[in-house]
Amino acid sequence: MGFGPGALEELGMTLKAEFWRGKRVLLTGHTGFKGGWLALWLQQLGAQVTGIALAPNTKPNLFEAAGIVESISSHFCDIRDSAALSEIIRQAKPELVFHLAAQPLVRASYRDPLATYATNVMGTAHVLDALRGLDSTKVAVMVTTDKVYRNNEWLYPYREADALGGHDPYSASKAASEIVIASYRDAYLAAQGIAVASVRAGNVIGGGDWSEDRLIPDAVRAWQTATPLEIRRPDAIRPWQHVLEPLAGYLTLAQKLWQRPGLADAYNFGPQTHETATVRTVIEQARIAFGAGEVTYGDGTSGPHEAGWLALETAKVRETLGITPQWPLVETIKRTMAWYRSHIEGADARGLCAAEIAAYEASLTKEVNP
Repeated sequence: MGFGPGALEELGMTLKAEFWRGKRVLLTGHTGFKGGWLALWLQQLGAQVTGIALAPNTKPNLFEAAGIVESISSHFCDIRDSAALSEIIRQAKPELVFHLAAQPLVRASYRDPLATYATNVMGTAHVLDALRGLDSTKVAVMVTTDKVYRNNEWLYPYREADALGGHDPYSASKAASEIVIASYRDAYLAAQGIAVASVRAGNVIGGGDWSEDRLIPDAVRAWQTATPLEIRRPDAIRPWQHVLEPLAGYLTLAQKLWQRPGLADAYNFGPQTHETATVRTVIEQARIAFGAGEVTYGDGTSGPHEAGWLALETAKVRETLGITPQWPLVETIKRTMAWYRSHIEGADARGLCAAEIAAYEASLTKEVNP
């Protein structure tokens, strides 16, 4: 299944193909999991995408498996290299920017905190600074994480106005990048006519993620080889969502910022609060959907510190942007494991992604035309 003009424009969907057709879009992190899915979706919508990222660091990876390089202008560049990054951005003359490139792993941040800060804080600053004086750009959506909040293990969802913080270097680096984003917006880019928003998404799952130290990829690797999956913290609670949920939010936000730059701010994207779930719940449902697999559960004491409870309040995107989650957790897990099983059995990754995007668009159609 390939990618062509979708039904969005015909059905009057929230995502407008006519808006994106021909738009010059800069996407950092296009070789990663979320970035790969977003690159495919933007290409389907007709955008002219320039990607900036490091080369993929896993085998397999979605960038190669889905042939993403075939449909965008791809550049391998470290965002810590401000001169090289700035030159690519200025040559691309983007109208819209999605910044996803990052060191995204908590445990990796413990191993190399300085590289994590350099990438997530200074790399973000380099992207924003490259936009100074660039008259083509109107919107920049800067992706951080749900872990930017000072986590006090409170039993209520975190709101955008809650205090930032971070125990581990990854969370702290992302919280710091939020301050950098707000500073560039207030000191430079708003006056220049660029609407800059930060977006904080909950834990994303979906087909095509082969990263280390992530729950579903670890499960698939173990169960493919009939190896028991070891779970360190089975009772940790997270706001799980399908990867297409926040990406649809980012695209919708970008469209709205184009028309209403005054909406530039920080936004949470996650499931409804009652859809948060423990790691144990997700894995047990994933094992059923996958059809096989053994699991051994730890007592939560091994490894470095990680938050035990995390949920996001999403009233702001619901009321301001009209965005609500489409797929409940059970469906999200079923779709994710079906993607992996199909790919293991030989299905084309690009076609699987196209089918998933079409299904998500169909869910939006049902919401518009009940």
